[in-house]
Amino acid sequence: MLRVQLPDRPGSLGVVASAMGLCGADITAMEIVEKGDGWVIDDFMLTMPKREGVWIDDLVSTCNAIDGVRVLWISRHPEGWGLEADIAVLERMVAERERAVEILTLAAPQVFHCQWAALLDRRDGSRLVGTELAPDFTPGQADGLGPLDELTRLDLAAGWLPHWSDTTVAICPVDENQALVLGRAGGPDFLDSELRRLSHLAALA
Repeated sequence: MLRVQLPDRPGSLGVVASAMGLCGADITAMEIVEKGDGWVIDDFMLTMPKREGVWIDDLVSTCNAIDGVRVLWISRHPEGWGLEADIAVLERMVAERERAVEILTLAAPQVFHCQWAALLDRRDGSRLVGTELAPDFTPGQADGLGPLDELTRLDLAAGWLPHWSDTTVAICPVDENQALVLGRAGGPDFLDSELRRLSHLAALA
């Protein structure tokens, strides 16, 4: 997964995609995450060739060498992962309304391009639902997240849980008893647009 900021002008995306191709990267999915004044942030899901001489550093430096382009974040995700659009997860939530919150929790890593997601009981911080890589969140372990009653993001230093590294989280209350927590190992911060989307989907759930 590569998050890239590039100029918001015709041709910029093609130049970046061509550069990735020259490095051997196969773009399997792409999504616009946020737009600003003259710039846009895109997430690319890439498959890299499994052969010697192909390095992630080369991919990053090649992209950064393009005028106005900056790689913001790169991380590894399970092979075969794609990107799921908000509308796709919403359709699944509508189809199984009694499981809507669980569906959103389990889909969140692909929808929000993070490593894990967990639905917590706001009363004691215990985990109700979680993805494979999510912390266990036994009662008391969520104390370091602070109140679970408002939409927020936090940067947690290494050791916030035993054996856990630096983690960026987004916290979103779902109802008076539950809160959804998303985690990214090492960052980057969740963007304002991502927090707005998370809040909207949680309200619909």
